[in-house]
Amino acid sequence: MERWVGKVALITGAATGVGKATVNKLLKHGMKVIGCGRRLEALQELESALGSKGELTIIPCDVSKEDDVISLFSKIKEKYGGVDVCINNAGLGRNSPILSGKSEDWQTLFNVNVMGVLRVTREAVASMKAKGTEEGHIININSTLGHQVIPAARLHVYAATKFAVTAISQGTRYELLDEQPGLNCKVSQISPGLIKTPFLESYTSKETAEAAYRQAKALEVDELAETVVYQLGLPAHAQVQDVIMLPA
Repeated sequence: MERWVGKVALITGAATGVGKATVNKLLKHGMKVIGCGRRLEALQELESALGSKGELTIIPCDVSKEDDVISLFSKIKEKYGGVDVCINNAGLGRNSPILSGKSEDWQTLFNVNVMGVLRVTREAVASMKAKGTEEGHIININSTLGHQVIPAARLHVYAATKFAVTAISQGTRYELLDEQPGLNCKVSQISPGLIKTPFLESYTSKETAEAAYRQAKALEVDELAETVVYQLGLPAHAQVQDVIMLPA
């Protein structure tokens, strides 16, 4: 990780869960971290908790809104010139089956989980090019549901958004390879199973989340953050494109 000291990392969905844990890890490794999220109050709490551990900049941004994403990267350019690392972590869930779900819930899922990743990835690559980044890395936080569909109706449309993230990850690799001269940028994704975060509770209930954690051991957020560090810490010429994480 020594080569990333002083480099700039953007983390979306940074205020809680995996995002917060990843902010903490990258600050400890000497990176300049930009944490963004929808709720300013939560970002301020993040800054209060972790800002003393390194250079952390918080910027409110709703990745489902084009103007917010454009403004985010404009502020990053003004302060740092651009990014070196982009971690697409922002995402949400909805209890939205295919046959009985609400169109507005489907739209919300796709606006954040798919369009948000597309917008941030596009702008991150442009930012790296403008900065003249010598080595870049995009890491998409996906899900095991981006690789399989399980018989749980409430998760079927969510799974569709995560399958889209898998396609976006591979498509971004191909497009970067097609460009001449190309940008030296890796694209990886990490696909965890059940994680102990506020995420599940946010679209089910506290009781449902606690029952799920009792039924199956959940991954901890620090384990996901360590996997981000692992991806970044590989030799410059090596890349593990996809990691599927399950509790052992």
